Amino acid sequence: MMKKILLLLIRMYQRGISPFFPPSCRYYPTCSNYMLQAIQKHGAAKGFLMGFSRILRCHPFVRGGYDPVPEKFSLRRNPKNNKI
Repeated sequence: MMKKILLLLIRMYQRGISPFFPPSCRYYPTCSNYMLQAIQKHGAAKGFLMGFSRILRCHPFVRGGYDPVPEKFSLRRNPKNNKI
């Protein structure tokens, strides 16, 4: 139930709020897509934590790049894939 609610809220953000702002995510996939994938792969609690930590990492002083959701739960950046 919580998983469905979180996914719905993220999709509402993607369709209703995000289009009004210029693209600014420094990672690929975008932070909202990353959180969707993390929740689908790791469940509501772990996926939300992974997505939230990703949002905290997305700031002007980070290099960014390709950062897919890892197979195992981790709050750190995926070290194997750091280039687009």
